[in-house]
Amino acid sequence: DGRPKHMLHVSPELQLGQLMKKACGSGYLSIDIDPKKAMMPADITRLPFDEDHFDVIYCSHVLEHIPDDRKAMSELRRVLKTSGWAILQVPIKGAHTFEDFTATTPEERLKQFGQVDHVRTYGADYQDRLVESGFKVTADQYAKELREDQARLNSIQRDEIIFFCRK
Repeated sequence: DGRPKHMLHVSPELQLGQLMKKACGSGYLSIDIDPKKAMMPADITRLPFDEDHFDVIYCSHVLEHIPDDRKAMSELRRVLKTSGWAILQVPIKGAHTFEDFTATTPEERLKQFGQVDHVRTYGADYQDRLVESGFKVTADQYAKELREDQARLNSIQRDEIIFFCRK
């Protein structure tokens, strides 16, 4: 709508962060648990912001690393303005989310989840978790509309889903 936005970027990707900061100017804020990786250190299960603070939240491939993902989802919803929106992306594999909190070593997590720092593998029921956290979710399967060459050029998987969330 052209109005300035307050945007929260969780665990920022360098190139996307630069584009988002350019678009939002002083309204852009990046956070990460590691203070070297963002503008401000913060834990997404205990966000240091007032309720209804951000117009936009972008959090991509973070929640699969967070033991209490539902608390993180709740916190993201809490700090999102009623008129705001969030994109909360995770990798989706299969129909059901798989968690095994007895897998605590890097080797066990690699075997269970395919990555040493993951604590779960989300399934198609991920959207249900977002809804349970109070979000209204639109699952946009935009990638199915791309031509094969467009998807390949942009390294987009054809089954990619964007989880667009509102309060």
